[in-house]
Amino acid sequence: MTNFELESFIAPIIISLKVALTASIVVFMFSIPLAFLMARKKFPGKSILETFFMLPMVLPPTVVGFLLLIIFGRNSWFGQTIEWLFNQPLIFTWWAAVVAAVVVSFPLVYQTLKSGFSSVEKEIENAARNSGASEWQVFRYITTPLSFKFFITAYILGFARGLGEFGATIMFAGNIPNKTQTISTAIYLAADTGNMTLVWLWVVSIILISFFMLWVVNRSNN
Repeated sequence: MTNFELESFIAPIIISLKVALTASIVVFMFSIPLAFLMARKKFPGKSILETFFMLPMVLPPTVVGFLLLIIFGRNSWFGQTIEWLFNQPLIFTWWAAVVAAVVVSFPLVYQTLKSGFSSVEKEIENAARNSGASEWQVFRYITTPLSFKFFITAYILGFARGLGEFGATIMFAGNIPNKTQTISTAIYLAADTGNMTLVWLWVVSIILISFFMLWVVNRSNN
């Protein structure tokens, strides 16, 4: 393998890992308060809101990518605001790949965290409150430790989902080598051009990474 081929092979892996890492941190931190609120509170319209949260899980990724183009495109006020703030549009950038990964991985992370919070017995939390603990202390010392396995699972699932994202990414971020080209989009392009050597190298790479992450999830739950 020449230096050029080696760089062509490594670049999508590095971009994928950077996108998945950034997106998984963002979606994880964003999902914690939402999942906790939805697991603990009842309010009008809760089922509608939760259905909206879960939509990216059932919508075709290309539809998600198209909607992101509409929302963040240069013709929308939101897209124009971002372009004014950062002197460039969001679409077809590295951050667009991050946004796509956040959106498609959110339902998995949110639902896993919500299940974790729901698994904590309220009697234990109430006992802590009756002993004088504040809500933050209850969350930090009771709720979080008792649902910590779900935290690990949620983060890794979010990372893995972002790592393997294709449809929304190619619609919203494109497939620009050394910029927005992830493993999934690189496999698509290489297969389309008949470069099966690179295809197999990337396929094996993403299988190994995904296998390791799922192994960590299974190990943490046993």
